[in-house]
Amino acid sequence: MPTNDPHQIRSENELRELIGEPIPVIEAKVFEALDSFSRDYLDHCPFLVLSTSDENGDVDASPKGDAPGFVHVEDDHTLVIPDRPGNKLAFGHRNILQNPHVGLLFMIPGTPETLRINGRAELTCNPELLARLAARGRPAVLAIRVHIDQCFFHCAKAFIRSNLWKPDLWAETHRVSFGEIFAAKTGGDAEMARGYDDAIETNYREEL
Repeated sequence: MPTNDPHQIRSENELRELIGEPIPVIEAKVFEALDSFSRDYLDHCPFLVLSTSDENGDVDASPKGDAPGFVHVEDDHTLVIPDRPGNKLAFGHRNILQNPHVGLLFMIPGTPETLRINGRAELTCNPELLARLAARGRPAVLAIRVHIDQCFFHCAKAFIRSNLWKPDLWAETHRVSFGEIFAAKTGGDAEMARGYDDAIETNYREEL
């Protein structure tokens, strides 16, 4: 979206004048495949954010999580993310069908470094694979296979600045009521909101 900001950065040259050039040793940390360090991180990782975009470049970012090591490594160039029951909007899945390029950000609670993987994704419903990715007695709904193009660790600065893994510095838990949001948008009342929230809590207990 064009703006009238006279300080808008419009080229990589302008960007580099501001932030400088990358340090060669830092660039060397970007690999084209998993290694023992990234495999070990994945073995301990319970959470990731999957970024996708459609053929027009419209972007979506979706959280994925389960028990540590829930992402299956097929080989050094390929990993598989199980997909569990969700809201069925399928923004990310539809994007992958249009544009396979994805970005993954992996996080381990308490660990300030993150693992980033970029690659090309495909969707599969192979029953043997879905059974292997089962959790809580249920096979995965489908699986997202990612062919790795780039793999690298990201430094801890964002987590240090944000105090994200320091519970003693956390603010009070922020409550999100889907029922209140839905009621506000549809003209519903408090009873509708409570019913909607109760249904979501039931879904959390029974449909993970």
